[in-house]
Amino acid sequence: MNEIKKYKTVIMGTPEFAVKPFSALISNPNFEVVLAVSQPDKKVGRKQIIKTTPVKKLAQENNIEVAQPEKIKDIEDKLKDLNADILIVIAYGKILPQRILDIFKYGAINVHGSLLPKYRGSSCMQAAILNGDKETGVTIMLMDAGMDTGDILKQFKISIDDKETISTLHDKLSDLSAKVLPNTLREYLKENIKAQKQDEEKASTVKMLSKEDGHLDFKSSADYIDRQIRALNPWPSTFAKLDSEYLKILETGSIITTDQPHEIGELFFNNNSLFVQTKDKAIEITRLQVSGKKPANKENIISGYKHLEGKVLQ
Repeated sequence: MNEIKKYKTVIMGTPEFAVKPFSALISNPNFEVVLAVSQPDKKVGRKQIIKTTPVKKLAQENNIEVAQPEKIKDIEDKLKDLNADILIVIAYGKILPQRILDIFKYGAINVHGSLLPKYRGSSCMQAAILNGDKETGVTIMLMDAGMDTGDILKQFKISIDDKETISTLHDKLSDLSAKVLPNTLREYLKENIKAQKQDEEKASTVKMLSKEDGHLDFKSSADYIDRQIRALNPWPSTFAKLDSEYLKILETGSIITTDQPHEIGELFFNNNSLFVQTKDKAIEITRLQVSGKKPANKENIISGYKHLEGKVLQ
């Protein structure tokens, strides 16, 4: 009976997106995960409670050593001493210098949530929804010192639904990554995959999102604002100014054209539903949150937010 070849593997990642594909590697007999590297735990919320990163939690549950360096150079010697075969990076959060990538016998592999060279950068999944794309996917690639610029090993596509949200797309791409990563790595390690260079003429880069990206401009089209709301909730969230407060629009429903004239940004009720007027059509608001209050669903909006009729969002 042939002995299964095991590759000493270091995994590097931080958020929930990386958990399922890393779980698939940890449970695969071909990969011996000897170290998990994650961003340092951060304080969150008003109470500033320290929150463990999802990848750290996964590693601890599987008795895998964890490193959380402030700077990657702080563990450079440790990575060398491990003498690991390969590094797998999924949403770590920082660009790695070439000297780190060169430590590993078979190099470093990255899983990216877009069809590269389209949407290099951290907000790739949001960009696919914002731009109204019909498909996206994951790219498994060799890493270099650039931002998502390495040679492509494999790409896997999925369609984007008409009402896709960042939450549903995140989960689909995480599941897809878990499904395809182990076999793609095995084929790469057997030298059965020939890496392909990215077409720089087709490359596009997306920026890191900030809170201000969620500020809604109702002079935009209803379709775009609808995509913005689906792409940016729960973070950075989509909002507009309401008098001296802020109103978050968390979920939307139908898009309609009305016979009644409404000011751009105006809130109004139609058939027991709350709508906001954009430059061309009106969007139904099915979930909202006013500053200092709990989120309200459609039923709560009908019963408790009639006072919003006629107010204009800025």
